[in-house]
Amino acid sequence: MFTDNPFESKDKTGKLSSLLNTLTILSIIANILGLISPIFAFINAKSNYERMQEMMSSDKFASAPGYIKFFFNEENLSMTKKMYENRIPLLIICVLSALLCLYGAIEMRKLKKQGFQLWLIGELLVHLGSLLFVGLSSFLGFNIISLVFTGIFIFLYNKSRKELIF
Repeated sequence: MFTDNPFESKDKTGKLSSLLNTLTILSIIANILGLISPIFAFINAKSNYERMQEMMSSDKFASAPGYIKFFFNEENLSMTKKMYENRIPLLIICVLSALLCLYGAIEMRKLKKQGFQLWLIGELLVHLGSLLFVGLSSFLGFNIISLVFTGIFIFLYNKSRKELIF
């Protein structure tokens, strides 16, 4: 029997597959964090930029180890500056994206097809927003991990779409 509780497992006979169950739980957790993280990024945008600028102009920076210089370079400084300058639209896009993904995951737990579409729009929206407001540098370094996880989740959710019956 189907219930409205999105955390009860369901399949076409009343249970979610373990894959869809795991994916939606991970999505819910990630997007709750995705609601918190952009708020901290918004609050700390100016200080992050100023600290990076100060660190790179320091006399000690020239003698810093290579791994430090890897993180503190002109490209990352430019990206941090763009994130500071565009902190308001980035906050709006990130929060909207996380809400879409969260709602979409909950809908998929109810086996609703529209849940996948909402989740996918939310996932793509955050990357499009980063591209528009920060540029291609937002996809370099450790930030590429976000793209990899998005790709994996799109693949796995797409594989599970046949379970969504409503």
